[in-house]
Amino acid sequence: MTGFGPFGGASGNPSQDAVHLLAGSPPEQVDLVTAVLPCVFGAASEVLWAAVREHDPDVVIATGLAGGRAGVSVERVAVNLEDARIPDNSGAQPVDRPVVAGGPAAYFATIPVKACAAAVRALDIPAVVSHTAGTFVCNSVFYSVLHRAAQHGSAIRAGFVHVPYAMGQGGPADAVLPLEVLARALAAVAVTAASTTTDLAVPAGALH
Repeated sequence: MTGFGPFGGASGNPSQDAVHLLAGSPPEQVDLVTAVLPCVFGAASEVLWAAVREHDPDVVIATGLAGGRAGVSVERVAVNLEDARIPDNSGAQPVDRPVVAGGPAAYFATIPVKACAAAVRALDIPAVVSHTAGTFVCNSVFYSVLHRAAQHGSAIRAGFVHVPYAMGQGGPADAVLPLEVLARALAAVAVTAASTTTDLAVPAGALH
């Protein structure tokens, strides 16, 4: 499981902090390895894939911040597009650039996204299946890990989870959660993704 370091001038990132908190007390049902990714196009994907090569995990779950969202978002779709509203931490701001030249337009997550969201909601934590991971570094990493797994014929299952701001780190009052709650949510996703291969057959579509 990975989180991102700070970006956009922020002093922290709740995805990094929640992953660190979870690493200190991981669920007994999984063997958890964590890493922090730089918020830099290309470099983030290389750090993640290096960790995959080192640890050979069954499941990869990357996490990132979606400031303004009121709950946890389990992402369903990664698109082959980098279109940055702000520069990354290296100053790069790609516009209409593919993550992988000539790659498929999109990949679906290979973790059970509906079951993961349901497991988080069962803890009374707001969670949804999201159909847009954006076009910044989060989506780039999400697409890259799925593409590399497909290209290598790997059995690794992968997904991405966006978290809202943690309390005290910014964001509107109705779009923040305590850091401990974010860590509990990620634990539920990790356990569900590791133990479940067939997703729930329940609605999770979006009207807009």
